Amino acid sequence: MRYIDAFCHFSPPRYFDALVESPSGQKDIGKRVRGIPALYDLDLRLKVVDQFPDYTQVLSLGLPMVDRLWGPDKTPEMSKLANDGLAEVCAKHPDRFVGYTAVVPMNNPEAAAKEAERALKNGAHGVQLGTNVNGKAIDGPEFWPLYEVIEKSGKPILLHPARSREMIDYQGEAKSKYEICSVLGWPFETGVALSRFIFSKIMDTYPKLKIVSHHLGGVIPYLEGRVGHSFDQMGVRTSDEDYEGLRKSLKKRPFDYFKDFYADTAIEGARAPMLCGLDFFGADKVLFASDCPFDKEKGPGYIRSTIAVLESLDLKPADREKISYKNAQALFGVK
Repeated sequence: MRYIDAFCHFSPPRYFDALVESPSGQKDIGKRVRGIPALYDLDLRLKVVDQFPDYTQVLSLGLPMVDRLWGPDKTPEMSKLANDGLAEVCAKHPDRFVGYTAVVPMNNPEAAAKEAERALKNGAHGVQLGTNVNGKAIDGPEFWPLYEVIEKSGKPILLHPARSREMIDYQGEAKSKYEICSVLGWPFETGVALSRFIFSKIMDTYPKLKIVSHHLGGVIPYLEGRVGHSFDQMGVRTSDEDYEGLRKSLKKRPFDYFKDFYADTAIEGARAPMLCGLDFFGADKVLFASDCPFDKEKGPGYIRSTIAVLESLDLKPADREKISYKNAQALFGVK
């Protein structure tokens, strides 16, 4: 079976050098990425890819997002550096890397729209966005020109959870503890961001906008009942906002919007959530992805485990092909 890995990470060498030299690159997630050579060492990355026959990748920039590292005056330059670097890697190795998604300076919304337009015209196959910008929601009107650009391109948004230690779990604490912010916070954060795309009416305004939610939609598939029935009653718990009026003004039932999103299989090769996510989104909306190289082996582990769990499932041949590579071909426009 062929596999196109729709959501995996790589940092081009020149960009990675700038990342590790930045103040934020010296701590937290910077510490994490510095310890994974396949994230930035191209020769090593090629060896990882070559372990799997008939397997290629669509590259997305490795975390952290540019707005986490630099201010709004610097992020446009660094986004361009990253995007041009990813394009160069793909151009040199088209047999392993069939495409890439662009990163944009979300702490500079006007520049974000311009960089998205530039990168997409130059061959980017989508745009990777974090679920927030240093704690700020991405559904505000300042970001809508960006969504218009992406919708017009026909390419997807790849939505990556972004929840730092500064986003505390409980009042009175300085930071999130025990790395809960990423282990449990990221799936929650994905669900929050998808909800905000719906209730801000971004999806009504840009109905052709395609969003791929990382980690198989986060908490959404597992919470299908709550997402459906509770949002059907939105407004009954709130007295200071007209949420009932908002709900009725949407073009569809809230639950139906969630079913319109895409999702990837990057769930560390776990069988139960894979079944849950496939049941929720359906074979037409799920893309194979591994989250390479963030496994314990620092490269091949999640690729191997994700392929293994998919091969263990009783899928129709046509559905298996869609998930493994055909959905990625259609969504990204890659071969």
